[in-house]
Amino acid sequence: MEITLTFGIALIVALVGVIPPGLLNMTAAKISIKDGHSRGLIFSIGVCVIVVFQTLIALVFARYLSNHPEVVVILQRVAFVIFVLITVYFLLIAKKTDKPDVESNVKSKKRRFFQGLLLSALNVFPIPYQAYMAITFVSFKWIILDPIGITSYAAGAAMGTFVMLYIYVFFFEKINSKKIKSQRGMNFTIGLITGIISIVTLVNIIKEM
Repeated sequence: MEITLTFGIALIVALVGVIPPGLLNMTAAKISIKDGHSRGLIFSIGVCVIVVFQTLIALVFARYLSNHPEVVVILQRVAFVIFVLITVYFLLIAKKTDKPDVESNVKSKKRRFFQGLLLSALNVFPIPYQAYMAITFVSFKWIILDPIGITSYAAGAAMGTFVMLYIYVFFFEKINSKKIKSQRGMNFTIGLITGIISIVTLVNIIKEM
């Protein structure tokens, strides 16, 4: 049961982290449109391979911090302020911007795979993001960072990332053509998500006071 819960939490956390249009998911969508779905999926697999290693680094960092509660207290307060500022920005300040235009002449499946590895390695955001979320769920006693828990969490993070990239690969054209996902709507979604995280963080801080 703990393994399933850990896997599910990691899947949801990773999926949420890849929802906003960014370099990785927009590149996967562009590749799918230009070269076909199979190459978009190969690119996504390359991304997920790096995500596994990034998540493992994040969890090692999180386990260290969980053994040093005085550091975690400081980080929680800093994270709370950051998430509040991000929420305010996306809900009240952010304006509609153009989606990233990613062009590439790389067409072979092998090169798409290595392209996914490279771009994912350049995207270091998942490390602090996963570390903070892992610390939060450890404090709630929802996950345990033992070897089995770390393995389950890393697998869930990779799967969550792949699921969202899969959605971009296969449904981007339909979503884009129907204008279901406007930038303004996406800004609201991001702001809502970070707002929920802010509330959870605040509750956790108050409980530990």
